[in-house]
Amino acid sequence: MDLVAFQRAFAALKARGWVASVRRGDTGVGHTLEQLLGLTENNVAVPDLGNVELKAHRVGSNSMITLFTFNRKVWKVPPLEAIKRYGTPDRDPAKAGRLGLYFTLSRTPNSTGLFLHVEETFIALRHISGEEIAVWQFEALATRFKQKVPALILVSAFGEKRGDREYFYYHRAQLMQDTSPSILYSQILAGNVLVDLRLHEKPTSARNHGTGFRVREDKLPLLFREVRDL
Repeated sequence: MDLVAFQRAFAALKARGWVASVRRGDTGVGHTLEQLLGLTENNVAVPDLGNVELKAHRVGSNSMITLFTFNRKVWKVPPLEAIKRYGTPDRDPAKAGRLGLYFTLSRTPNSTGLFLHVEETFIALRHISGEEIAVWQFEALATRFKQKVPALILVSAFGEKRGDREYFYYHRAQLMQDTSPSILYSQILAGNVLVDLRLHEKPTSARNHGTGFRVREDKLPLLFREVRDL
């Protein structure tokens, strides 16, 4: 589906008003949108941008999504050493005794003393002792973000329960593209972008599932330079 066809189909869907979800649960809002628009893949072809991801969300939802992961050349303390110093035991009985760093971090120190220190050009993972564990440059993060999400169409829907079924009113579609180091800096300062550590120890090394940079769905438009209604 190209952008013109999407705009026509979305206008018709909006005019229908409330529609019943075709799937229960959190994924209902996106799956229902795809089904009603006749999309077989979750993207729209936009001139000069190629295939653009389509994302639907419920207005008022505080759900978070992962924008991208980034670990390359950021660790000042070797990951295995960081786990041994600041990790916590896995709660899974099958993995008893294994230490891991599975935290969603902000600028406020967590229970292990880890927090995000933010400067204009970089963000650092630090411990309250003063130790700097990892550093990400905003320039590199912006480049990674643009590679992973060059553009996005965000569809906003009101949702309501009627009995045991959910209904949606898809009322707005926005095309968003491009970001910058200064935008990421401001949104991390505002607490709209959080950082997920996802690594655990192995006998002689660390298993890193990728440090995730996450955002609340309703804050997505704040991460892009260009946002326009479709």
